[in-house]
Amino acid sequence: MGARIRVFLTDEEDRTLKELRQGINVPQRVKDRAEAVRLSAQGWYVERIARYLGWHVTTVREALSRWKKKGLGGLWDLDKPKKQCNWSEEDMVCVEKWLKEEQRTYNAKQLVLRLKEERNVDITEGHLRRILKARGICWKRSRSSHKAKQKEDLKAIKQADLDML
Repeated sequence: MGARIRVFLTDEEDRTLKELRQGINVPQRVKDRAEAVRLSAQGWYVERIARYLGWHVTTVREALSRWKKKGLGGLWDLDKPKKQCNWSEEDMVCVEKWLKEEQRTYNAKQLVLRLKEERNVDITEGHLRRILKARGICWKRSRSSHKAKQKEDLKAIKQADLDML
């Protein structure tokens, strides 16, 4: 058993947490954290709160510590940082041009490599596929040919059999 964490609430804070727990547009995680804080104020041990909520003891301790440091704002989830796009509209216009005007065919991996080399754009194959599909662009994927792997003598025998039929 770790160090005891106990929260003390004023009547107003307790009332606010109770209303928050019963709120309609409040995420369930926030409601559960509010309940954990109220139970701690009622004298429950961290281990008992964890069993009651089905959480790990560490999760309860973090929720109580966030309440002590940030108050009501500590109950809400932090905004997750969003990854910024590395590509621009010009890059996708360039890819469209490659696909329409050039004689060769590309697969997603080849397009990603060319984007990285020529335009310094770092994008995954799946993300590029989703972008192109959303723009209504279809392209043929490259397939490997087995012509180089065929044995000429065996091919001639099979062709003679076909001609005979």
